[in-house]
Amino acid sequence: MAQNAVRTRVGGVDLIAYPTGVKNVVTLRGSLPAGDVFSAAGNPAVATLCGMMLDRGTTLQDKFALAQKLEAVGATLDFSVDSHMATFAGQCLRKDAGLVISLLAEQLRSPAFSPEEFTKAKKQLAGGIQRQMESPDFRSTDNYTRAVYAPGHPNYETPPKEMLAAIETATLDEVKAFHARHYGPGKLTIIAVGDLDIPALQGAVTQAFTGWTGGTALPPAPGLTNLDVPKEQTVFMADKPSVSITLGQAIGLKYSDPDTVALRAGTAILGSGFTSRLLGNVRDKEGLTYGISSSIVGDTFNHGDFRITATFAPALLDKGLASTRHQLDLWCREGVTSQELASRKTNMTGSFKVGLATTGGIAGSLLNAVHRGLDVGWLDEYPRRVNALTLDQVNGAIKRHLNPDQMVLIKAGSVPGALPASK
Repeated sequence: MAQNAVRTRVGGVDLIAYPTGVKNVVTLRGSLPAGDVFSAAGNPAVATLCGMMLDRGTTLQDKFALAQKLEAVGATLDFSVDSHMATFAGQCLRKDAGLVISLLAEQLRSPAFSPEEFTKAKKQLAGGIQRQMESPDFRSTDNYTRAVYAPGHPNYETPPKEMLAAIETATLDEVKAFHARHYGPGKLTIIAVGDLDIPALQGAVTQAFTGWTGGTALPPAPGLTNLDVPKEQTVFMADKPSVSITLGQAIGLKYSDPDTVALRAGTAILGSGFTSRLLGNVRDKEGLTYGISSSIVGDTFNHGDFRITATFAPALLDKGLASTRHQLDLWCREGVTSQELASRKTNMTGSFKVGLATTGGIAGSLLNAVHRGLDVGWLDEYPRRVNALTLDQVNGAIKRHLNPDQMVLIKAGSVPGALPASK
């Protein structure tokens, strides 16, 4: 795939164009470093609020005019903010790619920052957090990040009560200052996939972004883990029909590190999909859970973590945890089998190729590679890396990076015998 990607820097922007056989459709993905990691030292809500203002009007036209122009040609353009990046996604017809690029640039470069829209954004963000706080799944994983990571680590989530207070006190001047400091073409990546006129695309990006300056690089990834915490914590929530658990530990690996693919393969064998050990035993054979899985999380830009997530009926919680720990201990102690690895290799490479069957899948995979600090050639390298994995590599990675005795368990929901806790 790498030989079909055309990567150039135009208008100060890192532009990756990937033509495909699809007719008349162009898919856009992209990002720039302007996520929560930059606002954590000040007001932790500012980065998200800034991203929410991008599609609420510009200095040239209001949000209704922007929406009308997109709707008139059947195009879409959406923005979001995560821990590290402000991201965008769009789709349009080939003939309208230039228009959508120009609207993208206008929204990134010159949001209106209307006081009225800012007030609405604050209410929307606060309302979303308040709804999340009623979910045992959210409360379990949210508390888990603070049990595994120390403050200052990008994967550490600000406590909801603190985030709500931060939203309340955030000012429009803070958001404007954040935009001026962190938005710019310096580390901006735009990926276009589909029926492309590459010279015209490059010209549109040059015209739309030339003259814009600034932008900041991501800070170095810290290795801050939280070692001084109770190994088991409970968040009691009254009148919930279930208990959600998160069990895991920091792994000290980024995606680009040598052991990561091997550890991800082993983790998938333990708890990804219907053929996984956790689902096959804890749910299918013993009937103890509504759902259970294991995954590696948060390793794109920083050292990530291994976690098992599951949901149990309160009456089955103890049995479900015992069964889960049994499967985890067995997996860590004895590793995976050659048959399991061979089957999982086929699944991993097949899923990867299926993910590249659409323009959106290709664009997303290209952006993931950029985020992980990998060349676009990784899309060709990944299936070969998976197929080359050996049993010793997978089982060695499990033993090197995981220890059930060091894992943290968070239980959230109507935990039998627990006392109510404040939200």
